[in-house]
Amino acid sequence: MHKAGNTPSPRRNGTRVAFRAAAGLAALAVAGSLTACQTPFGDEDDPGAGTSGPPPAAPPDGPAVSGPAGPTSAGDTYVPGDGNGGYDVQHYGLKLAVTPGGAKELDGTATITATATARLARFNLDLTALDVSSVTVDGAPARQQRGGSELEITPAKALEKGAKFTTVVKYSGTPRPVSDPILGKYGWVRTPDGVFVACQPSGAHTWFPSNDHPSDKAAFDFEVTVPPGLTAIANGEPESPLPGSSGGGAPSSGPGGGTPPGGSQDPTVVPAAARLATTTKWHVKDPMATYLATVTVGRFDVRTGRTAGGVPVITAVDPTLPTVNVDTFHKLNAQITEEWAKLFGPYPFTSTGGLIDNAGVGFALETQTRPVYGAFGLQPTIVAHELAHQWFGDSVSVTRWQDIWLNEGFATYAEWMWDEKTGGRSVKEHFDELYGDPGNRELWDVPTGNPGRGQMFGRSVYDRGGLTLHALRTKVGDATFFKILQAWTKERRHANATTPQFIAVADRVSGQRLDPFFDAWLFKRGRPSL
Repeated sequence: MHKAGNTPSPRRNGTRVAFRAAAGLAALAVAGSLTACQTPFGDEDDPGAGTSGPPPAAPPDGPAVSGPAGPTSAGDTYVPGDGNGGYDVQHYGLKLAVTPGGAKELDGTATITATATARLARFNLDLTALDVSSVTVDGAPARQQRGGSELEITPAKALEKGAKFTTVVKYSGTPRPVSDPILGKYGWVRTPDGVFVACQPSGAHTWFPSNDHPSDKAAFDFEVTVPPGLTAIANGEPESPLPGSSGGGAPSSGPGGGTPPGGSQDPTVVPAAARLATTTKWHVKDPMATYLATVTVGRFDVRTGRTAGGVPVITAVDPTLPTVNVDTFHKLNAQITEEWAKLFGPYPFTSTGGLIDNAGVGFALETQTRPVYGAFGLQPTIVAHELAHQWFGDSVSVTRWQDIWLNEGFATYAEWMWDEKTGGRSVKEHFDELYGDPGNRELWDVPTGNPGRGQMFGRSVYDRGGLTLHALRTKVGDATFFKILQAWTKERRHANATTPQFIAVADRVSGQRLDPFFDAWLFKRGRPSL
């Protein structure tokens, strides 16, 4: 993610974009390292985010069920109140009617399939400032009560431990973006012709009820209806060709075809004017954290194709952005995906690509299978960063936000590698410049492995995280370093992970005891010695 606010001093190659938070994030500044992420504060700090919620709905007839309730938080101090306990979600089915600029921009039905991990008389979902008309659990009406960003649900009868259950929530309203003093707006953000949806870390529950914490990943299906002339682009792959496309159909979910590097031989142009009112269905096969979900709506030029290795590529660009060439972006998505597959291991998902929208936000976000970018244009190192997140952050996801360097430090290091590969500065030059500033308190006074809630998207996480990886590469050698990364992405594929687990992999693969090394680079204040 490229983030807004307090950015480091500009780099010579200008590979990052920073936005000033004032005046709707209108002022651009080319700045230093910070990509693919979001605000540390969530909607708890947005006085306009409607955290009080609507009044409780009248409960159905019959007595309330007594018994144990699931925890009302995942217990992550970096995002207080996010997530819940007592159950594990396997699947979200989101049926959405999106009307940008309407009296109600969103009319939704969420069908959530989960397994109880404890006996539950009550459980919570995260949901902010939207009206809930009904809730059922396994087909029976359930009681609901609202408080802050919580939707408390009491089923007609208690759920036994191990039971699979299905909750259906019908809801509507206009989602409000989260407003953060550092990063500006995120979540559900209006654009001139639609909405841009990017939710890290706490924005998912502003537009659908969820267990909104990365420790509970699930498969997704989206069914999205939009007004005439607009298209909804979500994660995963569409069930049928996108509106206005012709020939070839939707990309398949597996490798195949003899497409040359950079995409299809004859990529399909989808003129914005040709689009009709439509309902589009998208399927996400592999587990996804809620903050990585997106349903971005607008007018887009679309390209479809495959990487040289056969991975489907779906690329979309708002045609009102004059500085972005959709064919260049499409080819770049394919090339970078191929390069990272060589270094990090097989691509972990069923498609790749990206979306650039005319959104006044100061970041890009690694939404799973299809990162989204604001109106700041196309910068290859940012694309390299976001696509690296498909391995580091999306497939291997954090168990707790304290370990976010496992996302951002790795993606920052990938950004440096792409810069070197394409004739820019070498990785060593990036390292030497940053390491050569011993008085930089942003880097050296904040422990990368536990930076604190207020610094979870700070320079220590991004740049010192990247420095840590280069120091590790220097210590163990190139061959061992990339074996460590590939072991990590293979062993934790589609799962969650922590820093101690990464250290254990590095110890095992290298045959060295690296705990003192990681302690100095990740947890101690002060610049480590080389």
